[in-house]
Amino acid sequence: MDNIIDYISRFNDFFIGIAIFIAAILLGILVKFLVFKLLDFYNRHTDPQLIRSLTRHLNGPLSLFIPLLFVSMALPAIPFSTGTIFFLRRVAEILNIATFAWVLVQLTNVVLDIVKDKFQVEKPDNYKERKLYTQVQFIKKLAVILIVFVAISLILFSFESVRTLGTGLLTSAGVAGIVVGLAAQRSIANLLAGLQVAFTQPIRLDDVLVVEGEWGRVEEITLTYVVLKIWDSRRLVLPLNYFIEKPFQNWTRTGSDLLGTVFLYTDYSIPLDALRKEFDRILAETDLWDKRVSVLQVTEAKERTLELRLLVSANNSSIAFDLRCLVREKMIKFIQQNYPESLPRTRAEFTGDAVKQLAKISTQNSNGK
Repeated sequence: MDNIIDYISRFNDFFIGIAIFIAAILLGILVKFLVFKLLDFYNRHTDPQLIRSLTRHLNGPLSLFIPLLFVSMALPAIPFSTGTIFFLRRVAEILNIATFAWVLVQLTNVVLDIVKDKFQVEKPDNYKERKLYTQVQFIKKLAVILIVFVAISLILFSFESVRTLGTGLLTSAGVAGIVVGLAAQRSIANLLAGLQVAFTQPIRLDDVLVVEGEWGRVEEITLTYVVLKIWDSRRLVLPLNYFIEKPFQNWTRTGSDLLGTVFLYTDYSIPLDALRKEFDRILAETDLWDKRVSVLQVTEAKERTLELRLLVSANNSSIAFDLRCLVREKMIKFIQQNYPESLPRTRAEFTGDAVKQLAKISTQNSNGK
């Protein structure tokens, strides 16, 4: 009889514990639902960037963190054995640490959204915005690594055996640090180069670079490498320390405006004043030109041709390239239509016996016809 009563008592305790466990989860889900409903209601009337970013990034992690928090609070009320409660508390602690780390990681994305909203990187003159965004993105990546490292450390050190082992390992941490440093010196060098790049900023996100003979924009800066999007959609991946140790061209270091050059080669008979008038007319009719610089100069007089340099200005490198192509095409068309005799040509002068010989050949050809 006592065994039956004990069995019924354990059975009741089990169901009571399960009921409390489920009730805590449901209560946590309800609280999370109400909080996000209030935020959603608030967004419909004001639509602030901060609240909108919080609801988007924290919806997932808080769906786990809040119910787990209520479960941890309800554990003392669950009528389970001491061993079972200890096991459940340990599992809840681990899950709470992991989900809280997830919340912190998502908060770094919220900060990034706020920076992007306050400082518009997409606008044409975005020098200051790209500078700040590059720094914030690099700090965000370091923060994520630190959060994950601390979370894993807290989880591991919640076990007694790991704490005991960790105390012993601390005595040899110096030697281990030297060994790891030697083995990963290139990775560490890239990480330090990343810190230097983030704060001295020889490059920033969306900078236009010429590297290894390739023209492209900085698409991504990680902790160890840089991704350059080439003009034809290829990607050039370079280690961060490349930009510390080797020279490269940065066309947007202090601003996006740029000068472009067009070279033309013509005969000495070309009328330069007419070319200058046509050059000014072409620039006046296009929106690609930013009206800062327009110069046509004779930069070289070679034995057969004149070298003409047409200097133009534009708001950025992409527009400058299109403007150069437009000017080159229209100037060549103008010369072809109006001064075809001034296109590059090769002259030859025949005298004496050479002239007689040519005349003889011409006479023979005529008789042959």
